[in-house]
Amino acid sequence: MEEKKLDFRSIVGFVLIFGILMWIMYQNAPTEEQIAADKAKKEKLEQAKKDQAAAAKQLEVVQTNVTAGDSATIAKLRGTLGAFAYSASLPSAKQDFTTIENDFVVLKIANRGGYIAEAKLKEFERFQKGSGELVELIKNNNADFNIRLQTSDNRIIDTKNMYFEPTLTTSGTDKVLTMRLKAGPEQYLEYRYVLKKSDYMLDFDVRSQGLKNVLNTAKPADLEWDLKTYRNEKSISYENRFAELIYEYEDGKDDYLGHGKDKNAVADKVSYIAYKQHFFTSILLTKKPFEKAEMHSTELMDDSTKDTVFMKQFKSKLPLAYTNGELDYKMNWYYGPADYKLLNAYDRNLDEIIPLGWGIFGWINKFIFVPLFGFLSSFIAYGIAIILFTILIKVAMSPITYKSFLSQAKMKVLRPELAELNEKFAKDPMKKQQETMKLYNKAGVNPMAGCIPALIQLPFMYASFQFFPAAIELRQKSFLWADDLSSFDAIFTWKTHIPVISSFYGNHISLFPILAAIAIFFYMKMTTGDQAMSQPPQEGMPDMGKIMKIMIYISPLMMLFFFNNYGSGLSLYNFISNLITIGIMIVIKKYVVDEQKIHAQIQENKQKPQKVSKFQKKMQEMMEQAEAQKAAQNKKK
Repeated sequence: MEEKKLDFRSIVGFVLIFGILMWIMYQNAPTEEQIAADKAKKEKLEQAKKDQAAAAKQLEVVQTNVTAGDSATIAKLRGTLGAFAYSASLPSAKQDFTTIENDFVVLKIANRGGYIAEAKLKEFERFQKGSGELVELIKNNNADFNIRLQTSDNRIIDTKNMYFEPTLTTSGTDKVLTMRLKAGPEQYLEYRYVLKKSDYMLDFDVRSQGLKNVLNTAKPADLEWDLKTYRNEKSISYENRFAELIYEYEDGKDDYLGHGKDKNAVADKVSYIAYKQHFFTSILLTKKPFEKAEMHSTELMDDSTKDTVFMKQFKSKLPLAYTNGELDYKMNWYYGPADYKLLNAYDRNLDEIIPLGWGIFGWINKFIFVPLFGFLSSFIAYGIAIILFTILIKVAMSPITYKSFLSQAKMKVLRPELAELNEKFAKDPMKKQQETMKLYNKAGVNPMAGCIPALIQLPFMYASFQFFPAAIELRQKSFLWADDLSSFDAIFTWKTHIPVISSFYGNHISLFPILAAIAIFFYMKMTTGDQAMSQPPQEGMPDMGKIMKIMIYISPLMMLFFFNNYGSGLSLYNFISNLITIGIMIVIKKYVVDEQKIHAQIQENKQKPQKVSKFQKKMQEMMEQAEAQKAAQNKKK
């Protein structure tokens, strides 16, 4: 075999490409001024962090030595905190906590910062049922809440470093906790928490009193809310796929940051921000929209085999505008399950947090799948509910399956005549197309009739891919060998990391995806033969028969590969769905569709006068015009 050599033009080409790349790199390289500016900015940020940490440390040391009569210490605090030194002189200026709880949640609020230091959900366990470890959305300093205040004498006060005075009362069955950061007996910034008896949502009011002359109210205070999300599910990679920051505008339109190493967004008039994990979410809502929200999401899970504690870190910076020199915001916190029906009941568009799909896919889920599955699962086990749910969906779609199969049968009967036309007009594609359309019209066959039913079924298939991963009802519900229908159903696991396989397939083998893959194989085996027989190969077009034969093997492999880490509930649905479709097709083929009767009907249709629609007539005229133009061009030659 002759060895290929580089000629002169190839060498010149490579040189030019190399030169262009070098030029692009040179043009995009930062200038010395840019490098210096970036360095100065970085140093400034680092210094600000150091100063803030040092101030907080100094404040903590000083506050531990404060007594009511220690005038020297109080004077020293005034030098750091100004009027807010009063708060450090109170008995509440210590590392202490106040706990409030109801039927669903336990919340622990710290004196320092006045914020929720722990949020525990009573009805949900981490990882698996019976683990004995409750889901905690906030613990061990994974969350931070701060309002940055600027005083009239140009001091910066971070509320997360200040001590609040707690007062716990009740109002009927509601528990009311008032946290006050005081600048005097009647001068304070107040956080007011109201927790109802049976609710995951609590009222959260932020207001100030008597601070008009203490604070610089010319520009808004900055509310800063950070959260590092803990892992709570068996598969961290699957859980992380559904963790994201979602926010809503005042007009009801929602948006999200999306996935990636670092994502940022700036939005105006924001009514809520949700830090969503797979099945749980933390939400801050406000009745008076935030004028401008700056949001950030950082991926913390680089390697699912090593990074097994946190998934993502979310940050938001929100302006709090002053009204007549005071703060007054009516807000809410929600710490609880990402349950569609529960969130929808609040009537504040919180159901948009659940990823049920957009457009028609979302409508199918909201108005068909959610109500139907909710009804079935209310009186039978969840695994049986999925099977019955699948049967009802497939039976409802069976008329469409029948139409599709009937169209294939008609095309199969016409195949010999279509093949004859292909051979007869092999050199005249336009004429072949005309004669093919005439044959379809005479036989009363619509070649698109088989595609339309398939297209109708696609939205339901896609909707199921959104519905099952979002169904918290399946979390830690067992069926057969699957101990959790919301996670993978491993029948074999191993600890050794195998390159490529462990990263993409996982360190386990799930059984339901295997069963679903087998069902898909036999389903495609049945349908591929009929589709190949119904459609003869067209000249200049790819042979769909050969493509479908390849897909017989590719589709099951894709099911095995991608669904091994998916929730077993979705794999069970696909397995049962394909089994039922195979059964329906066998019944239709053996007992409903008679190819001999179809052939007789087609022959009868050929004898009848054909009604041509306006569209068909227009298409016929266009093809005739094109053929006439082609004939005229041939004569000129």
